Amino acid sequence: MKIRGKDLISMGYKQGKWFKDALVHVNKMRLSGSELLLYLDSVAPKVVEPHATPVNFHKNIEAENEVEQNNVNSVLNTMYSLMRTPTVRNGAVMPDACPTGPIGQIPVGGVVMTEDAIHPAMHSADICCSVMMTSFGSTDPKKVLDFAHSITHFGGGGRKDQNFELPKSLIERMKGNEFLKDNNSLQLAKSYLGTQGDGNHFLYVGQSENTGETIMVTHHGSRGIGASLYKKGLRLAESFRKQISPKTLKYNAWIPYSDPKGKQYWEALQIIRDWTKLNHEVIHLETEKALRIDPLIQFWNEHNFVFKEDNMFFHAKGATPLDDKFVPDSYNGLRLIPLNMSEPILIVKGQTTETNLGFAPHGAGRDVSRTQHIRSKEGRTKEEIFEVETKDLDVRFFSGEVDISELPSAYKNAENVQSQMKKFGLGEIQDRIIPYGCIMAGDWKVNAPWRKKSKKKR
Repeated sequence: MKIRGKDLISMGYKQGKWFKDALVHVNKMRLSGSELLLYLDSVAPKVVEPHATPVNFHKNIEAENEVEQNNVNSVLNTMYSLMRTPTVRNGAVMPDACPTGPIGQIPVGGVVMTEDAIHPAMHSADICCSVMMTSFGSTDPKKVLDFAHSITHFGGGGRKDQNFELPKSLIERMKGNEFLKDNNSLQLAKSYLGTQGDGNHFLYVGQSENTGETIMVTHHGSRGIGASLYKKGLRLAESFRKQISPKTLKYNAWIPYSDPKGKQYWEALQIIRDWTKLNHEVIHLETEKALRIDPLIQFWNEHNFVFKEDNMFFHAKGATPLDDKFVPDSYNGLRLIPLNMSEPILIVKGQTTETNLGFAPHGAGRDVSRTQHIRSKEGRTKEEIFEVETKDLDVRFFSGEVDISELPSAYKNAENVQSQMKKFGLGEIQDRIIPYGCIMAGDWKVNAPWRKKSKKKR
């Protein structure tokens, strides 16, 4: 008698994609009795339950006041929930940590180590958000900022004014990857090259505290191409979650690396990493050409990515990798940690410890949301707030609209973050890039096409 899907369900097996191949095999081999059960048990997805209690994690953070205490409490609560995810083996929280979603979702400033599992929601849509610096020696910082301003691009969408060439080798790698071979991904990779996005992304110019050299730093992620991969990763992870761990929170779903699709997804992440590094290089190279200057030093590091060691995956949601094993193209072990536009960008070095898992903060973080911060400034105009908080700095918003949620007061106290870095062994400061000025997107949505249409209708 032919065995059908309903027979497997009546035997207690959960319906899934595995039914198709299993039914072909059992009917071809005419399995029955103990042989049938033995085979089905060997191929049926193994359901794993969340940990009964949270896995311990390292708390490299402390509160300096009541507002910070509320933030720390929220961070710890979400981590306690997250650390029950079945794949989790270790974790850490950095001084710049802040919640970024519902309870159980990885916070900014969180590091989570998992076994044989890549969690797309833990690297988020801004895959490989990163920073790159170039030293221009004794060049006037205003000159660097002016030339860079003419080259860079902030705001939504890709570039229309200038297309940079995507290397053939990168195109071929994308075409060979099942997650990136579609025409939409290729188009996004081409049109977004040379763009920096919005939010907290920036182009910063300052001078080395040690040498006086003028240094440019860019901060952005993988833009539209990364966001596209993220959506595909979420869908795949969710399909696995339904089969192997339905009690796991949806945003903590994972892709098993041991599955062929997991290895393809891992390779897709590496391609996105290379695209993002190229995106930084394009902006720096064009600035070098405009200035007619060869750079003295140039290096970069990501601070929002997934890092692999053997079968363990370190999900750093806004955390800087200190250990060179995580940064194959490391420059003398140096890393960049920006704070806010009025504070120096730190150049640090560090070692892996039991409590830092090989990571440091990625910035200053926030104690309250953007919306809460904006509300706290009611009663004053954007221009008044801007003038006070950017005094003596050359701060520019690419859109021409001030975004007060990116001004210095929107972030945690930079001195407190640095003191906690020292206390918890999160990297040693080698140099500071003292700010001259920076460019950010600003509130570009004020004059977005859909807003203009809405205003016209009204």
